[in-house]
Amino acid sequence: MSSIYKKENLRILRRHLGLTQKEFINNFLSEEEDKPMSIATFSNLEVKGGARLNQVILKTANKISVDPMIFAMDSQEFAGQLSSLLPNEKDIQQIQKQGAKKNGINHLINQLTMHFAQQVMDGELKKGDKIESDRELAAMLNVGRSAIREAMKVLDVLGMVDIRPGQGTYISSNEADFFIIPLSWSLFLNGSQIENIITVRNLLETKAAELAAHCQDVNCLHELSLISHKMQKALMEGNHNDFLEGDLDFHSCIARCSGNDVIYTMIQTISNLMRNVSGTGMIYEEQVREIYDEHQKIYGSILTHDADASREAMSSHLAKSKKRYRYR
Repeated sequence: MSSIYKKENLRILRRHLGLTQKEFINNFLSEEEDKPMSIATFSNLEVKGGARLNQVILKTANKISVDPMIFAMDSQEFAGQLSSLLPNEKDIQQIQKQGAKKNGINHLINQLTMHFAQQVMDGELKKGDKIESDRELAAMLNVGRSAIREAMKVLDVLGMVDIRPGQGTYISSNEADFFIIPLSWSLFLNGSQIENIITVRNLLETKAAELAAHCQDVNCLHELSLISHKMQKALMEGNHNDFLEGDLDFHSCIARCSGNDVIYTMIQTISNLMRNVSGTGMIYEEQVREIYDEHQKIYGSILTHDADASREAMSSHLAKSKKRYRYR
């Protein structure tokens, strides 16, 4: 079976069934396999073909009871006739249901994330583009519109998409945001990963503080100074809400001063994640004072361009902060 159309037709079939690459592998290629095919291998088959393509097509054709030779058809003709080429509609619907089986919000966000990422990689979407409607996504994934809306809210919080009331939902215009999301969302949804999230955040923030000590951006350093004064004012007035807001702004500004957009985006994302799992913190007045003093050490080290001192001050601050918070 030799045809230049096979790899493209395999992808057309997968999309017609509304399956991600992982779901296609699980539904069609996992039987009698000691080790499932990796997503990277399957993706390569869809794009470039390869020695295993015929084997994959044979297994797929057997699963849905069609002649494997249909994959040799012209791709445009294959796409146009696909519905009629799949005679066992009940079995197809069952495959779709299995592929869209919901393991809570986690699974649905995984599906949406992979769907959008695939469209971006294929050039079908670019940053700032409007995505499908809730109705279209719900039909594609065989779930309710309310579930789609809840999942999209999470992706909006994480920065992958931008929900604009009355206009629709758009792919994030920030390339760094889109790059980070597939990593960050899984941590957000997996409570057992909290310790790992904290570890990653600490590594990122200590590096950000070190890089910020080399910052030559006058505007960024000025903003850091304003935030520091805002926190001092809030401390003196006993305004804990303003102080906590300043605390978040302080860390965010240091990440921006690092000059590394990926570090900044990851820190911002993890900060959003931690808000969803953090319990109480900074209960006592003396804790607020401690935080301010720790911030001042970081701030002073950055202003004097002492990278080592900045890194050490941030590391010490984060270690103490971990003890001030409880995580559920």
